[in-house]
Amino acid sequence: MEKQNKGLATLLEILLVSTRLGLTSFGGPVAHLGYFHNEYIQRRKWMDDKSYADLVALCQFLPGPASSQVGIGIGVMRGGILGGIAAFIGFTLPSVLILIIFALLLHNFGFEDAGWIHGLKIVAVVVVAHAILGMAKNLTPDVSRKAIALGAIVITLLWQTAFTQVSVIIIAGIIGYLIFKEQKVQEGAVKALFPISKRFGYISLAIFFGLLIVLPIMREVTSLESVAMFDSFYRSGSLVFGGGHVVLPLLEREFVPTGWLTEEQFLAGYGAAQAVPGPLFTFAAYIGAVINGWQGGLLATVAIFLPAFLLILGTLPFWDTLRQNGKVKAALMGVNAAVVGILIAALYHPIWTSSILSAIDFAFAAVLFSMLMYWKLPPWLIVLTGAVGGFVLTLF
Repeated sequence: MEKQNKGLATLLEILLVSTRLGLTSFGGPVAHLGYFHNEYIQRRKWMDDKSYADLVALCQFLPGPASSQVGIGIGVMRGGILGGIAAFIGFTLPSVLILIIFALLLHNFGFEDAGWIHGLKIVAVVVVAHAILGMAKNLTPDVSRKAIALGAIVITLLWQTAFTQVSVIIIAGIIGYLIFKEQKVQEGAVKALFPISKRFGYISLAIFFGLLIVLPIMREVTSLESVAMFDSFYRSGSLVFGGGHVVLPLLEREFVPTGWLTEEQFLAGYGAAQAVPGPLFTFAAYIGAVINGWQGGLLATVAIFLPAFLLILGTLPFWDTLRQNGKVKAALMGVNAAVVGILIAALYHPIWTSSILSAIDFAFAAVLFSMLMYWKLPPWLIVLTGAVGGFVLTLF
């Protein structure tokens, strides 16, 4: 009984913490990783820095929403499969509900241009910068890894395609292996005990690939709108590399030409998706709600995130075995340095370039950064201050 109560308390803790992140994590996938690092790693010590960076690298390899997969992975490590589900629900549900309501009632109000939205973009700059400083200290301690991070910055900024991040990680892994394969790697990462068997991992991967094959067949055989919607959203979530920003134009090609929603409806939802916290993949909830009310919104949410769930549950059982291997650890030293470089590149573009538009924006960002870095104020207060400050800035 005591063990059961402890398990329920852990799940409730995961749900509450992830819900708070789901309500306050503005700024897109890279910013989410910053919020996760601050809350899960620095504050709660649920993982160490190296394990977190390894998990981020793994999720960058997988198609789908990387930040959501990282959150699910942390939840699984903390509380098993139910913990992963709790972490997913908490982080995702707030923006799903907001976008469904927006689709039903408010899609003509133009909130995306409000001053408080600009303030939240500045908050994203601060959160990502803070996360980068913490990760760089641990993951790029020597000249070799600093050079790998620098290369990742240059390539990511100058060669912007959907496959850039994956390519950079692969190259960094090869370089890391060549440089550090003879070096005795220090035992920095705590062994992660995921309560998932390899058999369960194989089953998850089989379901993932099976649905990719079966759903299009069912779509043709049944001609049901719900099956067609599920297939379109599932395929979109399965085949997208590069995060939420990449899935938006893909969804436009999937749903606008078919007449399921108009270009104007799509663009209104696009603006709203940029304005709400949580993962950008929840834009699917808006599209589903436009097509078929709140039921369509929930169906779309399940369909587009299901591939991410199956992939992360399918790969996690093999993750610890791989990263404890000496040669793989050498490669991961290069990969982790590249992750720092990718984050720095993303800090500049698109986060900095779309947020810091004037000297007063930079000054406000400096104040928020000091609040977070030096005064150690909680992230929710930084978000609230950013929103209010962004509104005040529009008055000048």
